[in-house]
Amino acid sequence: MGLYVEAHIRADLDELWERTQDPAQHRRWDLRFSEIDYLPRAEGEPQRFRYAVRVPPFLTVSGTGIAAGERERPDGTRTSALRFVCPHPLSPLARGSGYWRYVPDAHGVRFLTGYDYRPRWGALGALTDRLVFRPLMGWATAWSFDRLRLWLERGITPERARANWLAELAVRALLLAGCLTGLGLNPGIGVFGPVEADADRLGPVLLVSVMSIALFKAPLARTPAARRCRRAPAAQTRTPRVLRTLEKHG
Repeated sequence: MGLYVEAHIRADLDELWERTQDPAQHRRWDLRFSEIDYLPRAEGEPQRFRYAVRVPPFLTVSGTGIAAGERERPDGTRTSALRFVCPHPLSPLARGSGYWRYVPDAHGVRFLTGYDYRPRWGALGALTDRLVFRPLMGWATAWSFDRLRLWLERGITPERARANWLAELAVRALLLAGCLTGLGLNPGIGVFGPVEADADRLGPVLLVSVMSIALFKAPLARTPAARRCRRAPAAQTRTPRVLRTLEKHG
């Protein structure tokens, strides 16, 4: 799989399964989707679904897919898999597939995903995907996994977690803008320029220090952060069997 994200969540396996398999709960924490709805299905067939992503201000990109899950496995783990296709001409994703794996341990559940997709728009689309869209998708997946973790571990709803993230982002942006303005108003002094007194040196040093905090300080504990998730598997992983069973339905 092209993208991999893993989070360790101190929660009950059944509760994690419910919040990831129920479309109404899934769309609350997953930044990648605005809508997820199951479609009617025949007996014995994989579950089909419709998804949509709203791109402000007016565009909605939608697609369909199929999903299947293995809730009970001999080793105690669970797996779900999906294949999807998006016919919308403005979607950078044409089609793809992926899986979720739930691995319980003594302290909770390792919740991980691997997925890949085929970009649209030929060579230009492939280059744009490599430089922009794929890193963005990886970040959005990891950020969403941490938002789910906060919901399960701390009871912070996805809506509250998003508000915390936006508030912290705004504070960091204001601090950065204020420091840059302060440095710009004093072009003759600074950590690299001539100084005549300790007071002249202290101001720019403090401004640069605050800028560093705004840029690099770890997010607050109640704010979701992609950096808390693993972005590469610790060992080589295999494609789940349940994903291969969906190929004949894709």
